[in-house]
Amino acid sequence: MATKLLHRKESVILTTIEIIDELGIQGLSTREIARRQGISEGTLFRHFKTKNDIILDVLDYFSKYDADIFQTVEMKKLGAKDAINFVVDSYVSYYENYPAITAVTQIYEVLFREPDFAEKINKILAGRSSFFQQVIKAGQLSGEFRPDIDAEAMADVIDGTCTVICLRWRMNDCGFPLRETTMAALQMILKVFSPDK
Repeated sequence: MATKLLHRKESVILTTIEIIDELGIQGLSTREIARRQGISEGTLFRHFKTKNDIILDVLDYFSKYDADIFQTVEMKKLGAKDAINFVVDSYVSYYENYPAITAVTQIYEVLFREPDFAEKINKILAGRSSFFQQVIKAGQLSGEFRPDIDAEAMADVIDGTCTVICLRWRMNDCGFPLRETTMAALQMILKVFSPDK
């Protein structure tokens, strides 16, 4: 029974992501989720109390990848530049293979205005920023990055660049290679922040 419940919950989460990708957050309704799942809304509410609970689980599903990536960086004991390259490459490869998931990143602003979601979104964004800042500071100590650069600003430049390229990719119907474009931009950023040799 527990396995069936977990399967149903994950299936609902994936369906919710598809709906957000296709119709936007405004088009998301429990009726549409239930219709696509082939179940009644009553059955849906046996698994989730409210639509907000479904969205919170979508955010959890989206952010669980972060912990896995960060843990891999620690296990591999990567240097700062290699760590940043690995993290960004992991995200964009994942996004390129599962474009619908990128819709989640594009609804942060709307969801952040809702009290039910603000804390969760803040935690996701702060976690990513904190990780990048720690790596950047370690890179400054090891000489990989210039010591005069503010780590928070550099983290914002990296994350912001990736976010904008992803948005442009979505707006162009995934019409260019996301990974190749993002990684090329990242190399330019890392070069700017590296000490002159």
